[in-house]
Amino acid sequence: MYVPQHFSAEDADALIARLTRRFAGVLVSADANGQPVATHMPVLWNAERRIATGHIARANPQWKLGAGRGLIVLAGPETYVSPSYYPSKAEHGKTVPTWNYEAVHLSGPVEWFDDGARLEGVVRRLSEVHENDRAEPWRIEDAPRAYIEALLRGIVGVEMRVERIEAKQKLSQNKSVGDFDGVVAGLEAAANPDAAEVAARMRSTRVMSDDPDGN
Repeated sequence: MYVPQHFSAEDADALIARLTRRFAGVLVSADANGQPVATHMPVLWNAERRIATGHIARANPQWKLGAGRGLIVLAGPETYVSPSYYPSKAEHGKTVPTWNYEAVHLSGPVEWFDDGARLEGVVRRLSEVHENDRAEPWRIEDAPRAYIEALLRGIVGVEMRVERIEAKQKLSQNKSVGDFDGVVAGLEAAANPDAAEVAARMRSTRVMSDDPDGN
């Protein structure tokens, strides 16, 4: 992924953690003919070990490609940015449409596994991550044991030892203060929840960049 310095995420681990809590990742690998194969899947991120883990359906043939190199794409909130949001449009007209977004690409060697205990650990951790804000979180123990064991036989786990992280936050950081504020105002006024979320991310990113001590 092309990441100009002004769009590089200052805290890649925090961005990865936030995206994996909100969105599925896309695991991409290539077959023997170089044909790309991709699957959406939930992702667990271990920042200390630089390990990304997930699972796919056993019926999905991607796992049969075996060990090799892979790419996991994590995409966050995104939105179209109209040139009309820029005050500079009225000054010189040198403005064009663009797209604001957050994304991370993780790449490295991939290992597939189908050990029952290991798979259950992945499912359990994923459930804990995504259920922890519920008043009554679902747990594996809430379902019949035989049912869980049957479902575990229907999935295959995947682990990536991440060697490269490309983390990008394209949030109008390269614009003037006036144009940046114009984009925030335009997105907040749009009847689009994604646009409002990107505007909030822009405000948050600017606060962080304006505070050299990170306070």
